[in-house]
Amino acid sequence: MTGGGAIRVERVSFGYPGRARVLDEVTVDVAPGTILALVGPSGAGKSTILKLINRMLVPTAGRVLVEGRDTRDWPELRLRRQIGYVIQDVGLFPHLSVAANVGLVPTLEGWPRERTGTRVRELMALVGLPFDEFAERAPDELSGGQRQRVGVARALAADPPFLLMDEPFGALDPATRADLRREFAEIQATLRKTVVIVTHDMAEAFALGTTVGVLHGGSLIACGPPAAIRASDDPRVRKFL
Repeated sequence: MTGGGAIRVERVSFGYPGRARVLDEVTVDVAPGTILALVGPSGAGKSTILKLINRMLVPTAGRVLVEGRDTRDWPELRLRRQIGYVIQDVGLFPHLSVAANVGLVPTLEGWPRERTGTRVRELMALVGLPFDEFAERAPDELSGGQRQRVGVARALAADPPFLLMDEPFGALDPATRADLRREFAEIQATLRKTVVIVTHDMAEAFALGTTVGVLHGGSLIACGPPAAIRASDDPRVRKFL
């Protein structure tokens, strides 16, 4: 872990009143243009870290820095417009077309219609959904893998520097999941976003993560390149592997 990352979680603890801590003094940096893959059993605090980064939650102790600025000092809307978010069930608006879903954030940001339209075409091509074929479809006309591609395109639409992904491929069949994982790696090689991805799939973490962090009981028990995690002799990490 190195200082000065694009995202820094610094000695962060989080808990709800009267309950055990969800996170306990977690520190991790995400360097610009890299992917941090967070793994660990259910309840380890992985998704909580994502919510702290985009200020859906605030730390009980410690601080979260985005571009060197405490998330509590960011205007909430401006912070969230800096961060694309991809979730497992996609969350597309069923009454909007595919093109309208992808262009939602640029529209909210007040982009001119022509600029938004150009961006939507670019991103639909990037995620493998030809505009002429898919633009006017409704989300319920798409397969699970196609909906997830729309979700990724929507998260990238306003060109945010940061991307948070919470089990983005978890609900898909193994073949589709492998295809999307490979396609996302290709997109990342082009766009070089700063990404934090939560997954239960260690193979996915190793395939995508520049750095892999292993959470256990609210603590970050290991963090490093995939090869270092594979070689860890920590019994908790070995058990999870």
